[in-house]
Amino acid sequence: MTEPVHNQDELEPLRYPIGRAKDAKESNAGQREEWIEHIRRLPDRLEEAIEGLNEEQLDTPYRDGGWTVRQVVHHLADSHMNAYVRLKLALTEAGPTIKPYEEADWAKQPDASGMAVGASLLILRGLHARWTFVLESLTPEQWEKTFFHPESGQWTRLDTQASHYVWHGQHHTAQITSLRQRSGWN
Repeated sequence: MTEPVHNQDELEPLRYPIGRAKDAKESNAGQREEWIEHIRRLPDRLEEAIEGLNEEQLDTPYRDGGWTVRQVVHHLADSHMNAYVRLKLALTEAGPTIKPYEEADWAKQPDASGMAVGASLLILRGLHARWTFVLESLTPEQWEKTFFHPESGQWTRLDTQASHYVWHGQHHTAQITSLRQRSGWN
């Protein structure tokens, strides 16, 4: 089992094993193709990250005070569903204001804290298939469409959103794989 971490300098790499997000403010066709491929592959990479974990391991926090592996998997499904809806709103409405949600509260719900991860893996498979299909269909002008986030007070372009969710999937997958390494579960 891993030792609790209390020092902020030690906590940062556990919380952000690939570093903090650096969202793109604009993009080119090559970057967008790369992002689409990352989004397409996330379900495979997440399944590889949790492969062979038992119930006790799934209920282990990835860091002291953090979510369990189970909660991280369910969070990815919740978050990416919201991202997909935001994409669709931006494509079908003029400058929509999106609805924020309390991620930490969602992670405490019974489906996120106690349900088997298989349902969320299925959601991610289907969702990412649809998401990448839509992203591949976008024109350069559509990548510049925006939605407004009332909590941040900022407009977000669809290319910025895509770059963020590439990071988001890699970030949470790395939290799981780094826990596996530290715990000797490989």
